[in-house]
Amino acid sequence: LLVLAVLHAFGKEGEIGLDTACAIEMIHTYSLIHDDLPCMDNDDLRRGKPTNHKVFGEGMAVLAGDALLTLAFEVVANQSKYEINPSVKLELVLELARAAGAEGMVGGQVADIEAEENGVDLQGLEYIHENKTGKLLGYSIMAGAILAGASLEQKEKLREFSRHLGLA
Repeated sequence: LLVLAVLHAFGKEGEIGLDTACAIEMIHTYSLIHDDLPCMDNDDLRRGKPTNHKVFGEGMAVLAGDALLTLAFEVVANQSKYEINPSVKLELVLELARAAGAEGMVGGQVADIEAEENGVDLQGLEYIHENKTGKLLGYSIMAGAILAGASLEQKEKLREFSRHLGLA
């Protein structure tokens, strides 16, 4: 919804962001599958239903998450329904890698696991939320801006907004 809302704010058709929005949901879903695993949060239920690893086994859950993660990048890179400049696709892929990887969601998850063992102060808690959840929310906003052809100044304002939203 954030991708589409930003496109709408720029007067662009939301449909040009559907592939990217779906890729974000793929990454979100992979992160939930992995987060539920016994080696992470060890959850038996997600939204009132048995978790992926409870239904299909741990190995299949890991592979399902891995497949969703890699498919997300394929979906962003192969968008073809609308003419999207290859440089725009490259920017989308690069920003997604940063948001989902060690600089973002994965880094936040690492800090979250460490906090469970060692405790966490306010600064550490903010880091976890800014990264584990916030970076993917931020990417949703920035992806809309990238697809809309936002200026550097507009992107910086939206990046600032997305940081605040992610922390909230």
